[in-house]
Amino acid sequence: MTLVTEKLRSKIVPQTAAPRLPLGQILRGDCVEAMRSLPTASVDLVFADPPYNLQLGGDLARPDGSHVDAVTDAWDRFDSFAAYDAFTRAWLTEARRVLKPNGSLWVIGSYHNIFRVGATLQDMGFWILNDVIWRKANPMPNFKGTRFTNAHETLIWASTGDKARYTFNYRTMKTLNDELQMRSDWVLPICGGPERIKRNGVKAHPTQKPEALLYRLLLATTNTGDVVLDPFFGTGTTGAVAKRLGREWIGCEREEAYISVAEERIALALPLDESALTTMQSPRSAPRVAFGVLVESGWIAPGSHLFDKKGRNVAEVRADGSLTCGAMTGSIHSLGAQLQGAPSCNGWSYWFVEHEGETKPLDALRQLYLLAVED
Repeated sequence: MTLVTEKLRSKIVPQTAAPRLPLGQILRGDCVEAMRSLPTASVDLVFADPPYNLQLGGDLARPDGSHVDAVTDAWDRFDSFAAYDAFTRAWLTEARRVLKPNGSLWVIGSYHNIFRVGATLQDMGFWILNDVIWRKANPMPNFKGTRFTNAHETLIWASTGDKARYTFNYRTMKTLNDELQMRSDWVLPICGGPERIKRNGVKAHPTQKPEALLYRLLLATTNTGDVVLDPFFGTGTTGAVAKRLGREWIGCEREEAYISVAEERIALALPLDESALTTMQSPRSAPRVAFGVLVESGWIAPGSHLFDKKGRNVAEVRADGSLTCGAMTGSIHSLGAQLQGAPSCNGWSYWFVEHEGETKPLDALRQLYLLAVED
């Protein structure tokens, strides 16, 4: 070996493999510390449901004296607004670092915190794309009658900057919404019924979000295979929906009780078939319900089949509420029109579905959904 060769070898820096992402895992402990373990620019989307800092002044009671479940856990308490702002900046700093340049962030909150979070987002250089109002179809009443009923929460959707080429599946959202542009006010029920996870008759988490909410925003702003990070994982709604939709996920959570529930829940979540995940790309009554609402709410599962009254045409439901039949695709209305060679079609009456062992027109499920929401 020559002297020149030895000198060259001595200057070679050993190459280390890039750290692998902990896909499909819950990182235990403080979310800021957990996110610091992730590589820079490694995540496509962050969905955050941080503590709301509700500042409740005591227990809440109904007029009959019964107790109202509210967020009284230690993780939602901060000594001051300054302490909350410092916490917000800390987790947003790490969220911004791990986001890819063209990634985006969603954060949800109530009037207690969302305006403070929004101001911090803008101070840090995030570019707000939309504020989305989640209008709750069945909100909790204001039992004291001293204020308006709190019937909504606000989501902020932001990119890493005003020049970022973020993902927005516009056509998919339009299909999900019966071929109308998806608006920034979303009417969805709060988490309840069999979806609400309980342990020993008590809610496993006080602020569990409905899967329909995550279904819509993941379908809108991510693609199959994208990595979704949830710094406040709770009982795993984000992970369960991401798994169903063919997205990768990473969670951060410090409460062991929530982690146990989340792991069990996600293990039971079944990913959708690849054909059902193929979504539409580019091509009223009151209360109005889009077919996509039945899909994202779980009333009709992606991959299930609809058929006409005589069973001559059978269509498969896809994740965004579009249908496919042979080489044809479209909404419940446009596909029905194509199959009949007609200028238009009312898909609610044209299509039928098997539900609870019976054959029912699609509109029957819409009515059942409306009744469930009213309850």
